[in-house]
Amino acid sequence: MDEIIARSNIYALLSRILLQELDNDILETLKNDPTVLEFFPHWESWEQRKNLPNKEILEEYLNPDFTNLSILHLVPYETFYTRSDQMIETGGANPVTDIYSAYDFLVDYEVARVVSSDHIGIEFEFMHHLCEAQKKALSENDTEAVLELKKEQHRFLNIHLLRWAPMYLINMKYEARTPLYYDAAETALEFILSDNETLSAEV
Repeated sequence: MDEIIARSNIYALLSRILLQELDNDILETLKNDPTVLEFFPHWESWEQRKNLPNKEILEEYLNPDFTNLSILHLVPYETFYTRSDQMIETGGANPVTDIYSAYDFLVDYEVARVVSSDHIGIEFEFMHHLCEAQKKALSENDTEAVLELKKEQHRFLNIHLLRWAPMYLINMKYEARTPLYYDAAETALEFILSDNETLSAEV
């Protein structure tokens, strides 16, 4: 159970960082949670994190960097990487739509502020959703559901995230202007690769 809780929490944290600009609450977590800081070593040692007020960190550093990485310079959508015309599929033909529906996962576009459901932050959130379902099945001793959910996580990683997210995350790492987004890109890439290895051994 500890392992699935940890996996679920990492997917949730990375989803939040990759999906939209940070606010004061999540920044406080990123600044002060020792478990979180273990995943972000350059951010942990960054002097500005320790010395500047949150408002300045957000407005002068982190949110401009997010805008550069997610809106201006890079494209965090699966179909941009997988379609030959590099167009983002915003309609029902998007490759993740059916699988989201099958697992009762709804994308609130207004809250998420994304143009399509195959945004990297949404895909990480879906993995968190599957982990939470696995956690529930585990608590109910439903071994069949646990195995099926592991298989679905493995499938989703291989059919979707691993086909394109490494390219985006490598570009994000080298374009990042702040230690937080550098670390987030590196951690996300290492995590999905290692998580896939773990799931491959289990399913």
